[in-house]
Amino acid sequence: MMQEKLVDQLGNSIRKNWGMPAMTNYNGESITYGEAAKRITRLHLIFDACQIKKGEKIALVGKNSVNWGITYLSVVTYGAVVVPVLPDFKPNDIHHIVNHSDARLLFIADNIYENLARDQMKEVDSIFSLSDFSVLCECKSNKTKKNLESLDESLKRKYPDGITAMSLQLPDVENENLAVLSYTSGTTGFTKGVMLTHNNLVANVIYANKNMPLDPGDKIVSFLPLAHAYGCAFEFLWPFNLGCHVTFLTKTPSPQIILKAFAEIKPRLVLAVPLILEKIYKKQILPVINKSSIKVLLKLPVLDKIIESKVKQKLMDAFGGNFHEVVIGGAPLSEEVEVFLNKIKFPYSIGYGMTECAPLISYSNWDKTRVGSAGKVVDNMEIKIDSEDPERIAGEIMVRGENVMKGYYKNPEATKATIEPDGWMHTGDLGLIDKDGFVFIKGRNKSMILGPSGQNIYPEEIEARFNNLPFVQESLIVEKDERLIALIYPDYEMADKKGLLEKDLNEIFEKHRKNLNEILPSYMSVASTRIFAEEFEKTPKKSIKRFLYNQID
Repeated sequence: MMQEKLVDQLGNSIRKNWGMPAMTNYNGESITYGEAAKRITRLHLIFDACQIKKGEKIALVGKNSVNWGITYLSVVTYGAVVVPVLPDFKPNDIHHIVNHSDARLLFIADNIYENLARDQMKEVDSIFSLSDFSVLCECKSNKTKKNLESLDESLKRKYPDGITAMSLQLPDVENENLAVLSYTSGTTGFTKGVMLTHNNLVANVIYANKNMPLDPGDKIVSFLPLAHAYGCAFEFLWPFNLGCHVTFLTKTPSPQIILKAFAEIKPRLVLAVPLILEKIYKKQILPVINKSSIKVLLKLPVLDKIIESKVKQKLMDAFGGNFHEVVIGGAPLSEEVEVFLNKIKFPYSIGYGMTECAPLISYSNWDKTRVGSAGKVVDNMEIKIDSEDPERIAGEIMVRGENVMKGYYKNPEATKATIEPDGWMHTGDLGLIDKDGFVFIKGRNKSMILGPSGQNIYPEEIEARFNNLPFVQESLIVEKDERLIALIYPDYEMADKKGLLEKDLNEIFEKHRKNLNEILPSYMSVASTRIFAEEFEKTPKKSIKRFLYNQID
């Protein structure tokens, strides 16, 4: 157990940085640490009025924003459990997560709330707007609005001289307490609520404080989904704990919007998913270095260094030109891109983690890491490779330590299958570890695909929906050129009975695709379907050998 407490860390940061800018909506409102404290205190009083107890769940649905950040901090510092939900989820998935998590309150963006069915969330006491924290629905309770009428009086009683850095009071919350229920999926049958404790979160924060290049007052751009552990920990929670100024891109970020924000804000540390680096490389750098004249110059010993230096500067400028390093995570980076970045000495590092570790497992600063590696295991964790020769023969990566989750909510079977009695957790990923402790990811047992803005896509969810539709025997979702394609092995027996030809099946599957896209989150949309004439090859356990189909034309 960590000695430092998360709530103490956050409270100290607020007091120390009281007048400093804390959070800003891109091209919108901005608040200081002191103003954040006042909003947090007000939400604590709202929780009191709603009779929320420590350990009870509060769901949070909305895009990255100041009020999203305030709500998250308020729940965690109160001692309740925050349930962050991706705003891209369809209404049925949100209903399911809210119900499965046993959430008593729901804070939600107005435009998302409009599409929900209140009667599908019977245990929720009250629903609040993320835009202004007003009551959208009293639901189970019919006293919420009345109880909140005396909010100002309660605030005055608690802080007769106003809230100041000296007078701010936050509850004492122990590290073993649950802090977050993080859902990696919304679909029934795939639901896993990862139980992250205060200890898990503070372990990530303290490691980052000691090992990552950031100082109080530094600027950060938050564009990765805050409902995911990666973006939440390193674009928000840790920077806030350190006294940084976080700017939220409040809309779904395209690479163009992200790079524009970087140019304006000039962040001191950049978190990125591989897709961003790969797009810049493909669209801005390759066309330059593939010119005939440049290819010739690159072969000359002196000129090649000058050209590489200019390309590096162009890339540095794309990320605002003021950063210590770009930390890449979430999925493997293209080998070609990494070799190029290393050659021009671009300051990048690759981390490795997962939601179940809140999220960090390994990392090294850009000037210490090795090409192809994901750094070294963080200092509050242990790692081992389940292999007879971990340096040469890939095996499952297993971890143990302060970052490892408590388990899966209401799912003891999945918890038991993932965490051994002695604390070692199965990551489901394959890797090697060299004699110096650098971790090399060699494969994913898990089939997760990284979405365009850092979302986790679990192809089994989409496949399960396809497989239940007429004339589909089985399906496989693959990624091709950043688009999802459904390979479908038809139910030929049923098709023959109906006298259907391949042309007819293609039309049916195209209708299936369009109908499914109506109910799937936009980042999980399937771009096209393709008939696969043979049954997919399987393992002895009858699981599809996905790796055989990843490179399909």
